[in-house]
Amino acid sequence: MRLEKSTIVDDVKLKLDASPFVILLEYGGMSVPHFSELRSRLATVGSFCSVVKNTFLRRALNNTGTTLLDSYLTGQTAIVSGEQDICAAAKVLKTFHAEFQKPVVRAGILDNDFLSFDQIMVLASLPSKEVLQSQLLGLLLMPATKLVRTLNEPGTSLARLLAAKASQEAA
Repeated sequence: MRLEKSTIVDDVKLKLDASPFVILLEYGGMSVPHFSELRSRLATVGSFCSVVKNTFLRRALNNTGTTLLDSYLTGQTAIVSGEQDICAAAKVLKTFHAEFQKPVVRAGILDNDFLSFDQIMVLASLPSKEVLQSQLLGLLLMPATKLVRTLNEPGTSLARLLAAKASQEAA
């Protein structure tokens, strides 16, 4: 392999190693402005979209020790990777596809496990990481909140009873 090609394969491998997830896209038929729009939307959620030749991607994946996506490396392929949340990237891809009918999500890898199209769409329907964290915090605080209400109830009931008695005597 020529030095230029080897360098490209090494760069793709570095992207794959730095990211906990990879999503394969079929981007055929997309215009340059649409592709730029997709890249900018993905950048807002901390993800990147790169066009890669299938042979280079296959070699880079083989160098990382996975052959899970070999059967999906056909046509015009782009990869989405990132350092953060796969759900946010999947959500961007889902909404972008709903608007423009391009690109088509093929498959992906999350922490060295294969993801089908359906699994990626399930990830896209999940709430964001911040929403999930706030929901978890609410669940953790719920028992303490109920305990405080229960402890305050006798005093509150007594105060209401005294207020009612006072207003009854005033009338």
